[in-house]
Amino acid sequence: MKKALLLSSALAMALAAPLMASAESQLVTGAGSATARLDFRVVIPRVLFLGVGTGAAGLTTNTTIDTVTFDYTGNPAAVGTGAAASTITGNVVPVRVIGNNGQVSLVASTTGALTNATADTIPWSEITATTSLAALPSPVIPNTGTGTGSNVTLSSGTKITDRSANWTFSYANSGVVAPGTYGTTNGRVTYTASMP
Repeated sequence: MKKALLLSSALAMALAAPLMASAESQLVTGAGSATARLDFRVVIPRVLFLGVGTGAAGLTTNTTIDTVTFDYTGNPAAVGTGAAASTITGNVVPVRVIGNNGQVSLVASTTGALTNATADTIPWSEITATTSLAALPSPVIPNTGTGTGSNVTLSSGTKITDRSANWTFSYANSGVVAPGTYGTTNGRVTYTASMP
């Protein structure tokens, strides 16, 4: 019985403990003023965000993978001449990088040349990007593996990065290639942001 009462009392005190915690107080009688202090804390986690394409629209995880297409069906005589495709879709891509712990670096990686349904290839060196904001450069797309990194300029000389830009992709079209839709395999570039 004593053990159960002791256990019940301990449980009641444990439940009441948060209620007993209170801010500082001061009772003054007569003339004067009373003061009470309260401490504040704001806890910010380390944050790193990279959004490319549709994913740049909000600060959430978005699994949509956009596609950039250069279609020469409407002007086949332009193949291999350096001329632009008759239809270009998705080549202006919004990008956003946010980080709060110092220099953010971006790299691009591929798993080999763009291929069609057969063994024909187009090297990634044919695809380039320009940026609308020098502070958020597009890293060079390597022909295979991981390429050279590019640094995103810190905001206001602090540890904070919050940059948005549009990357515009181009296809050089520098040589005649076999017919097909290239990128059916190895058609993906993976961008990676890193921060200390």
